[in-house]
This record gives sequence, structure tokens and C-alpha cells, in this order.
Amino acid sequence: MQFYLISDNVDTKMGMRLAGIDGVVVHDEESVKNELEKASEDEDIAVVLITDKLVKMCSDYIYDFKLNRKKPLIVEIPDRHATSDITATISRYLHEAIGISI
Repeated sequence: MQFYLISDNVDTKMGMRLAGIDGVVVHDEESVKNELEKASEDEDIAVVLITDKLVKMCSDYIYDFKLNRKKPLIVEIPDRHATSDITATISRYLHEAIGISI
């Protein structure tokens, strides 16, 4: 089981690389989709970490991916600037997935 990172900045990639997590840096929606597809086809990758900026960029695609695929698990992470409101993201995901509002 491996982790894989899809990031929008080099700093996050380097930090994860120091922890032993490989990944890529992308800047557009099409690249995010391509990297997610590649990760889902790799049997060794179980968890994909994606920076919050990229999740916001293509949120509909990523939430659909989360809800309709069993593997890999997608985890949104803040970038080095920590600009996301992860609580709101989790609440939105729960509401869309099972209809619970927190």
C-alpha cells in the first residue's frame, strides 16, 4: 500500500518526498484528472493526497470520484499556506454523500 501526492506546488511535493511519498505537481484540471486516473489504475497506490487548491479547482470531478470508486482513497490536504477550511469541506462531503448536515 502506497501513498501518492497530487500537488499544486513544489514545496508540498518536496515535503512529502522527504516523508517517502512520491507525487507530481500539476496546475490545471485536465492534469489532475489524468493523474487521478493513473493512480486509480496502479494497484500499489491505496491513498492519494491532493492539495485543497486542486480539489477546489475540480471539485465536482473529485467528489464524484470519491463517491463512485472504491480505490484509491482520496484525502484533501492543506498546502503550506493552510488556506482551506477543512471542516467545511468534510461537512459538504457528508451532506453530498449521505445527506447529513453538520
